[in-house]
Amino acid sequence: MKADEVRICGLAAVRARFRRDAASIVRLYFDHPTSKRVGVMCRTLAAARKVYRCVEPGELERIADTIHHGGIVAVVEERPRGTPSPSDVAGWARRHEDMVVLDRIGNAHNLGAIARTAGYFGVPRMVICGDASSARPGTAAYRVAEGGLEALEVWAVPETAAFLRMVSSAGYDVVGAASRGGAAAIPAGRRAGPWALVLGNEEHGLSEDARAACTRLVTVAGAGLVESLNVSVAAAIIIHGLCARERRGRGPP
Repeated sequence: MKADEVRICGLAAVRARFRRDAASIVRLYFDHPTSKRVGVMCRTLAAARKVYRCVEPGELERIADTIHHGGIVAVVEERPRGTPSPSDVAGWARRHEDMVVLDRIGNAHNLGAIARTAGYFGVPRMVICGDASSARPGTAAYRVAEGGLEALEVWAVPETAAFLRMVSSAGYDVVGAASRGGAAAIPAGRRAGPWALVLGNEEHGLSEDARAACTRLVTVAGAGLVESLNVSVAAAIIIHGLCARERRGRGPP
């Protein structure tokens, strides 16, 4: 594969990419049972003179580089992630568009699970912060996201705290997810601006600079028998709470 190509596995994820950006699919491989469900994709690729093939299970596993391919693998061109400018952020704030910010999340499965939750609840944007060790959308993330990464704009910035300060200045409620020390509940009622949920590294949590740049911190309260939640589970609980707060704030139509 070329450096700018990524494998997307699983029918839900491949269909989501096809609906959003069919032209980005370079090659398509699938097993015999799945062949009955990809006719439209094959016709589209044929018209574009691109490769599509029904292959044996062993070859599909080799192409996917995983046994968890779900019967189909699309090799796609992955475009570089943009870096948002202050004017981008100001426009998002004016349109009251929420976002999820990942502060050095290192596990691709967590990235995919968070993207799936964000897409499910209609959060339009994810911003990945941190150095090269931060997880980026790839084969594992796309598979776990089940199409969620296609429902989001994904941006990247090198430094979390500076971005959060820019977001806060634009009018965002910057909510940091903390394993301890944050408010135990998300306040009800109408909110003045959009929210940006900041999720920290799986082992170390939010960096000190990122914590300081948050408007407030939220901690998911538990029974105290287990130290903490997986970051993707915490993200799902908090996103649900923030979205429910938004619905309550709107009131009846």
